Amino acid sequence: MSTNLKSSMDTVMTIDGAVAAALVDYRSGMCLAQAGGGMNLELAAAGNTQVVRAKLKTMETLGIKKGIEDILITLGDQYHLIRMVPNADGLFLYLVLDRNKGNLALARYKLTDIERSLKV
Repeated sequence: MSTNLKSSMDTVMTIDGAVAAALVDYRSGMCLAQAGGGMNLELAAAGNTQVVRAKLKTMETLGIKKGIEDILITLGDQYHLIRMVPNADGLFLYLVLDRNKGNLALARYKLTDIERSLKV
C-alpha cells in the first residue's frame, strides 16, 4: 500500500465510530487499501462493488446523468457508507461506522475531505 493510501486509511479510522474502512476499485471489485477490522473487508469490497454497479446501471436505465456522491446502508447497529471518489474514476471509499459512537453527518463530511486529498 502506498504511503498516501495508508495515510488516507489511517485518517478514515480517526472518524468517531469508525470500525473498518477500505478503498475499492468497483471495476474489478478489488480492495486497494484497508484499515480496521471486525469483518472480511475483501468480501465486503466485492459485495459493495455489486451495489455500486447495480445503482449505476439503474441510473443509466432511468437516464439519470448526475453521478453518485454516496450510498448509505443502514443496519441495526452500523452505518455502511460508500463514498465515490470523483478524482479517481472507478474507486469508492467504504466506511463501516458504529451507530452508537459515530455521527453520520460528520463522517460524510470527513470522508469528503479525505477523498479530495486522495492520490491514487
